[in-house]
Amino acid sequence: MALIEHLQSANGLQATGSVAAAYFLGCFATGYYLVRARAGKDIRKIESGSTGARNVNRVLGKSGCLLTGLGDMAKGALAVWFAAEFTNHNRWAMALAVLAVVAGHIWPAQLHFRGGKGVATSFAALLLFDYRVALTILVVFLCGWAVTRKTLFPAMFAYVCLPLADGWFHHAGLTATLMAVLSAMILFAHRRNIGEEIAGLLARRGVVPKPESTKL
Repeated sequence: MALIEHLQSANGLQATGSVAAAYFLGCFATGYYLVRARAGKDIRKIESGSTGARNVNRVLGKSGCLLTGLGDMAKGALAVWFAAEFTNHNRWAMALAVLAVVAGHIWPAQLHFRGGKGVATSFAALLLFDYRVALTILVVFLCGWAVTRKTLFPAMFAYVCLPLADGWFHHAGLTATLMAVLSAMILFAHRRNIGEEIAGLLARRGVVPKPESTKL
């Protein structure tokens, strides 16, 4: 009910349209179509199965990785910009657009809901939503990376901190709740990576047998 009340400041049809547009924009899986066009392969059947830049790098190299990353970021930023312009900068509509474009990226309908993992898309969307929130989680990630020289756990911890960063700047429980949903989506998309990283760590400590292979 609270969300509906907040969205009443924007035309309901406009808010709904901007969120729907964000989802369908998110469904444009840059890496999938790029690999299809250049190599004639289905990136979802290669290594991790993700359509993201890291997996595309395995097939197309650095140029494909860069193009995929830029494309994924562009659609995240565009989705939130469109929501802002279409709803007269209604903050809750913009927050929903962030969720929708990331949902489209992770679960694209036309690819049977098998897409990427949402980091690049969500970060660019957050930059348009509130650059202070985006830069805060970036600083958290960089601090974690500087200490561990790893990327996965610092990135996931940064997203765990996302609702706290949003609450700090906006003092609004609703947008912080929406950011908590986004954080959960990102963590869920990386569940396999997290499990393999933990298994590898335990194996190095001699707690469990070393896994035969891991796909990040």
